[in-house]
Amino acid sequence: MIWTAIALVATVVGGGITVSVLQKNQTPIIKMLLAFSGGFLLSMAFTHFVPSLYENGAENVGMYILLGFLIQLLLELFSGGIEHGHVHLHPGKSFPIAVLLSLCIHSFIEGIPLGAGITVEHGDHVHGEDYSLLMGIILHQFPVAIALMTVLLSSALSLKKAWLYLILFAIMSPTGMMIGSWQKDATFDFGIIMAIVVGMFLHISTTIIFETSENHKFNVLKLSAIIGGTILALVIHSF
Repeated sequence: MIWTAIALVATVVGGGITVSVLQKNQTPIIKMLLAFSGGFLLSMAFTHFVPSLYENGAENVGMYILLGFLIQLLLELFSGGIEHGHVHLHPGKSFPIAVLLSLCIHSFIEGIPLGAGITVEHGDHVHGEDYSLLMGIILHQFPVAIALMTVLLSSALSLKKAWLYLILFAIMSPTGMMIGSWQKDATFDFGIIMAIVVGMFLHISTTIIFETSENHKFNVLKLSAIIGGTILALVIHSF
């Protein structure tokens, strides 16, 4: 579990370093990376996560997936949609702390099933759900970290405080992992949390894909990124 936590923190820190090194408008990079992660998350949700949840007989799976979808919708009222590439810069103004809070809540929730070590039998294969879930989180966290650091540095925050906020965001998924690990032997059905996470992923991925095209114009690069993410998910699912 320690290596998983390190990978999650390193992903977010890497996003912050990317912003510091390139020192220019990151929006095109963010859009492409999010398109790739959107294709991956949506494909993995439909081919692996959702079938696995139903196959394992969790009660009211659909209701919890819907709940996750609605939770993410609520969180994005405060984050301003930074999860899917809406970067609202505030030069010289105070940083909207609600953005960081909503991102931290999302990361904390999706880290819980990782710590619980959910594994499922799906068809003739046994999948470690933590691996595919970890891939999904990493692929999405990196561009979100770039977007968050871009907003942080554009505000009135000092560089030190900007990195402090980014590190706070970075440790949220590992914190959720610890909670999941401590409670994994409890009678609580962690499939419920996984279903909520899947619902959150469905909201994020569909929003990313639907908003990928600017002014509804066909964009080959962004479409290729979505297809690339989808293919990666299918390849991982086949093993």
